[in-house]
Amino acid sequence: MKIVAVLPPSDQIPAQERLLQGMLKDHEIRIVTSGDALAPLIPEAEILVSTAFVPITGEMIRNAPRLRFLQVAGVGVDHIDMEAARAAGITVANVAAANAVSVAEHVVMVALAMTRDLCNAHTAMRAGQWSLPQWMSRARELAGLTVGIVGMGRIGREVARRLLPFGVTIVYYDVQPLDQATEDELGVTLLPLDDLLAAADIVTVHVPLNENTYHLFDATRFARMKPGAYFINAARAEIVDENALIEALKTRLGAAAIDVFSPEPPQPDHPLFSLPNVILTPHGAGVTVNAQQRIAQGAIQNVLRYLDGRPLADVVIAGTR
Repeated sequence: MKIVAVLPPSDQIPAQERLLQGMLKDHEIRIVTSGDALAPLIPEAEILVSTAFVPITGEMIRNAPRLRFLQVAGVGVDHIDMEAARAAGITVANVAAANAVSVAEHVVMVALAMTRDLCNAHTAMRAGQWSLPQWMSRARELAGLTVGIVGMGRIGREVARRLLPFGVTIVYYDVQPLDQATEDELGVTLLPLDDLLAAADIVTVHVPLNENTYHLFDATRFARMKPGAYFINAARAEIVDENALIEALKTRLGAAAIDVFSPEPPQPDHPLFSLPNVILTPHGAGVTVNAQQRIAQGAIQNVLRYLDGRPLADVVIAGTR
């Protein structure tokens, strides 16, 4: 079969291509790093391995009459025109749990960094300033705070497991509430979203991007949060109205930790870059070396399952082609 993998740009692409060719010896393998490079190959592709960094549009899918299996090397599938894939009868699968621990650890890291105002203290010290008086007035403990987790899927549950030992109270919102036994295990309490926002000192977002979550956090939602509260988004940028977030950071929120942007990468003059109460990371919450290894292994194993006619893991759409 003709297999095309769309991966982020890297100096490791030749080695990755040799590795895939060695594992899939009887098949033709190509790796590309952009939509422009993918376009001439997709009409002949039978299997496509994709990442969130290159959109798989409806036009691409309609130009891929031989495409039968689309394996996402990651968790999110919002970069794919899923309606077009479903209409074309293409099977779509992801690697559902591969980065849950990495994202959860990232959330704990930035929660501690924000409550302790770590980044500003570090920046001041690097500039030769002894900022202890200012730092003392801003640093807070996690213990005793209330954390609101919006979305209690795999990642949300891992966040709860890691935060509970810090002595926090954890509340959550999800359209599919946990069963009582799982709530008891995690030490979490279900609240309506607006009640969660009013109660939480820290809000962390872990919902997928879809028509119901687009701009879930707008000016009205930010206004319901506590003055001085902290906000974390390591999910998808479009879940948040960016202009509303920027205004809230200027007027209401204590700080935010933002890992996702639209578009990516953001422009150098992005307004968030000039705010002192923001921790910014380059969409890397879930891409530790460990998670990348699990994602690569999961994606390759699923491709092998497909080629062998075995049942697939983490099927999102069961195709008909």
